[in-house]
Amino acid sequence: MARTIDLNSDLGESYGPWRMGDDDAILRIVTSANIACGAHASDPETMFQTLTLAREQGVVAGAHPGFADREGFGRRLIPHTTGEVERLVATQIGTLMGAAALAGATVRYVKAHGALGNWAAAEPEVAAAVARAVKAVSPSLALLAISGTALDRAGRDAGLPTFSEIFADRGYLSNGQLVPRSKPGAMIHDPEEAAARLVDFLSTGMMPVIDGAPIRLEAQSICVHGDSAGAVAMARHVRQRLTDAGIALAPFLDAAA
Repeated sequence: MARTIDLNSDLGESYGPWRMGDDDAILRIVTSANIACGAHASDPETMFQTLTLAREQGVVAGAHPGFADREGFGRRLIPHTTGEVERLVATQIGTLMGAAALAGATVRYVKAHGALGNWAAAEPEVAAAVARAVKAVSPSLALLAISGTALDRAGRDAGLPTFSEIFADRGYLSNGQLVPRSKPGAMIHDPEEAAARLVDFLSTGMMPVIDGAPIRLEAQSICVHGDSAGAVAMARHVRQRLTDAGIALAPFLDAAA
């Protein structure tokens, strides 16, 4: 059984007076924070505040670039060339790094958001574009990618420090990709169901899927979403169940050092 694992969450997704989730509460639970960079969500003040909170809680900060689609929250696939993907990702990373400089924080990794992340997980050319963008900004940045996908492989091929994640509250397909949110079985809402699946996965390395036999995945991090109504309760329960199972929580970058 894995004895150390990271918990990450997508945060900093508010915009102006519109609030998304309870970042302050989630940052007291997770060990890594994927912070929106102003495209699918966020703004300069939200980025600064989220980075400051993460620094104060000792949570590792990462950039969470996505499609420039606030209305769709970055969850709609918007066609781009691979060059456009590179520029989309690189400029968002740079934006968050600028806010981090003001907040006294450091951006240490990148995780693609929503439809962009799912596209890169499925399409090698898109995955390679994301990896090139990350490496162009800084080869020392790590890449956090959905386990066993094209993006996971592209990061390693590019020579980036690459880490794999699984999702606490998302269903899986037999190809290792996530069940689309529009399909039955996409979301797990019961905290105990999610936690039990994770404890079993960390013991066996096998992930249940909705369309076949369990598949083998690797993971150094677990994503608990911060944008659902029960997000805080889910994150707390998952952390407690992992701790009860003797699994320590630590940022994936620090555990790899």
